[in-house]
Amino acid sequence: MNNRKRNVADVALKLFVEKGIQNTSIQEIIEKASISKGTFYNYFTSKNDCVADILEFLRYDASQQRIAIQFGKDAQDRHVFIEQITILIRLNEERNLNALFEAILASNENELRKLVLRHRVIELEWLENRFIEVIGEEIRECAFEGAILFYGMLQHMMFSMRITNSQYSLNRLVEIILTYIELILEEMHKNNTSQLNKSAVDILRTKVDKKAITLQELEEVAQNLQQQFKFNEEQQDLLDAVMTELNRERIRKIVIKQFLKPMQQLFQGTTIESQVHTFTNLIWYYLKSI
Repeated sequence: MNNRKRNVADVALKLFVEKGIQNTSIQEIIEKASISKGTFYNYFTSKNDCVADILEFLRYDASQQRIAIQFGKDAQDRHVFIEQITILIRLNEERNLNALFEAILASNENELRKLVLRHRVIELEWLENRFIEVIGEEIRECAFEGAILFYGMLQHMMFSMRITNSQYSLNRLVEIILTYIELILEEMHKNNTSQLNKSAVDILRTKVDKKAITLQELEEVAQNLQQQFKFNEEQQDLLDAVMTELNRERIRKIVIKQFLKPMQQLFQGTTIESQVHTFTNLIWYYLKSI
């Protein structure tokens, strides 16, 4: 990561929070960061590009902290999961980003709105994948909706507690709402009461221009897994079967989907268990995009 670029982005963020994006000029960022105009444009093509990198840096920080918390621990550990959820919320609060996000979403700046929406969809997808990992594969079809419900409940509870000056523990609040969502997801799965169908979720992802997953990227992830870990015969056979199906002229989605859960089970307790979960989730999204 380019630390100098990161420093300029941090300076810009403080100005954006203090004055608003539209009321902050590039010249002000340049002066505050003590850089030349050429340096700024070497790092960013515009203020919007700068905002995009600020959000990218925020996700990077959250990702690194989440990985550190989970390292060497059970991926299904509920306490680990709760702490991982709170990380981005704390980072948003520390950097006063919530007010900035709301101002952007209420504005008519479509490009900026799309950046914030994309940021939120990426976070929803992280939570969706962790729900599946922690609760189980059976709730996959309703996990994204569960992520939306979770953040909606959390946001409004935090808002209500703040305006009433109520004391609360963020970790405890996340734990309680997670308990509610687990019950809701169980009900949704059992009685098929999900309100968002697949096409609605796909439309949401499309609206924020999320980068599509490619077969080449899946092949690279598969190669990295094999470099990190020595597969036994059964693990290698299953991976080969999945990759062979993905490379068929007519991909048999139903066949590949039947391989995904057994693949996760084969790597339980290994050093790459979490990476395999991520890999199978990427395959799932790839199948939905073709």
